[in-house]
Amino acid sequence: MPAPESVYEAVLHAARDVIKLDCALDAEMMGTALLGSVYSVAPGDRGSAVRDFVGEFLTTTSKSPEPSAATIREVFATLVPDAVGADQVGHDTRGPSWSGQLGRVRPTGFHAYGDVYGDQTSYLVTFAYDEVVGGPDHAVVVLVDHNIGIVKDMFVAASGEQFLTQVRTVCEADELTWFRDEDPGLLRDEVDRHLRITDDLSDLPADGSLATDRALAAARLALLPAATTPPLDEPSGPPAAELLRDFLASPEAARAGLAGPDTDQPSLQFCLELLFDHAATLPGEDPLRWSPAVAGLFLLDWVHRRAVLDIDDAAMLPRVVRAWSAYATWRRGLPAAAIAETEAEVEKLVPEFVRLYSTGERRSPATAAVAQLISEGVDPNDTEAIDAWLQANRDRLD
Repeated sequence: MPAPESVYEAVLHAARDVIKLDCALDAEMMGTALLGSVYSVAPGDRGSAVRDFVGEFLTTTSKSPEPSAATIREVFATLVPDAVGADQVGHDTRGPSWSGQLGRVRPTGFHAYGDVYGDQTSYLVTFAYDEVVGGPDHAVVVLVDHNIGIVKDMFVAASGEQFLTQVRTVCEADELTWFRDEDPGLLRDEVDRHLRITDDLSDLPADGSLATDRALAAARLALLPAATTPPLDEPSGPPAAELLRDFLASPEAARAGLAGPDTDQPSLQFCLELLFDHAATLPGEDPLRWSPAVAGLFLLDWVHRRAVLDIDDAAMLPRVVRAWSAYATWRRGLPAAAIAETEAEVEKLVPEFVRLYSTGERRSPATAAVAQLISEGVDPNDTEAIDAWLQANRDRLD
């Protein structure tokens, strides 16, 4: 068999068995997997890349003699209805009996669930075809990671009502998770907002079905109504200065020895500033949204890349983090199990923080340069001293 002459012919060849499938859902799953290959390799604006590909595919294959061509063209036009030419693709009555049900679904339930820390939320929508021949009921699930502000995974699960029941049962049995019904417009808005950011990532999350199921999941969620009201703003919480005063007067700070007269105040204030600066880099910018995951991001990554700690600061930071963990989780009213889990995770993180501080292996080039200046007695805020150091060390730097 001769090799396909173009990528579009290669896709036609890969879809040659689409007319042998049992239902519309199976065909849509095949189509979204094929388009996932385009989505995963696009250099940026992945949604537009898929849309452009489908438009070119529909143009290039309009006269294809392949028996499966009409069906896979209809599948792609259903999955990406805003592609050029998609509205010109008609229904081929000679196709499989289920082809008339492509995309003909209705949403039957809107839900959300997540962890009590606020790290992640999963949005779940169940769907059913207008006619049984279209295929089984199914669910679209989208996992939003609030620590990095992206869609971390999205997938289509067969037997949607059964999947929904399993999720609800697990959440009811776990005090560290929650489950609720969700407004469909707000659900769609939240997913769309995070998906736009995800589409522009240079590297997609490695695990999950984000690429393969993206086209079908997005087509399903596009059936939801647009939000009629803007998303509710999260309470901003108390001003930073008020929050710091309350923390320093708290039993948690006292137990950590942060309120005594012998406390190294410059190091304490510097470490607290780091906590708040880190919170400002996260979606929501709330320093009270603290969790095992946020503690790990802070202690094992961010602080090494963004801050220069002297030995006193490095000794102070674990004390501050322990006290802040206890204070923030208590103040947010998290369950006792969540407070204990966070405390235990911080204790696991501290030794690795100490090791990374000692080796400096996660310092950014800029942080490493500032650390080098300080170690040699140069004030990084003194431009004249820095210029003199650069002149004296030009050969070494070259």
